[in-house]
Amino acid sequence: MFYRDERLALFIDGSNLYAAAKALGFDIDYKLLRQEFMRRGKLLRAFYYTALLENDEYSPIRPLVDWLHYNGFSMVTKPAKEYIDSQGRRKVKGNMDIELTVDAMELAQHVDHIVLFSGDGDFRPLVDALQRKGVRVSVVSTIRSQPPMIADELRRQADNFIELDELKEVIGRPPREPKPEPEEAVAENG
Repeated sequence: MFYRDERLALFIDGSNLYAAAKALGFDIDYKLLRQEFMRRGKLLRAFYYTALLENDEYSPIRPLVDWLHYNGFSMVTKPAKEYIDSQGRRKVKGNMDIELTVDAMELAQHVDHIVLFSGDGDFRPLVDALQRKGVRVSVVSTIRSQPPMIADELRRQADNFIELDELKEVIGRPPREPKPEPEEAVAENG
């Protein structure tokens, strides 16, 4: 439930939202997402949190980060940490939970409603603390993926749960047409 005159802020856990949308088989159009929540209330801020691999020549998320930065999103990034796990596999770690939590608590006195785009159960205490400050909290994630992408305790704590799959028609990017094969490749395979 949204009220047209309430002050809104969006807090997007980038990697969590990306994983949930991928599990549902669609890409998010962030311009449409921002417009949708501007329509629902007075959008004061839209934060997007992500870790970046700084040592890679090209990071696939860099164009998105740059676009968001120029199009009304407050970007919060930090370098991801690379490590080798016990099986010798290269892993990347870039948790942004603390940054998101601190920003949400600082902004709480200026908003009526926070929309958290994450299913991470670690955010349950944050939602509880925001509610004690009088802020309503909606959580956007999905229970329609296998396994569900939202922790049950987070869903129960939130004032409102928004199923990401139900936003698909409003904020989903149209699927890209597959690129046609070059003529030579078709001839050689035929």
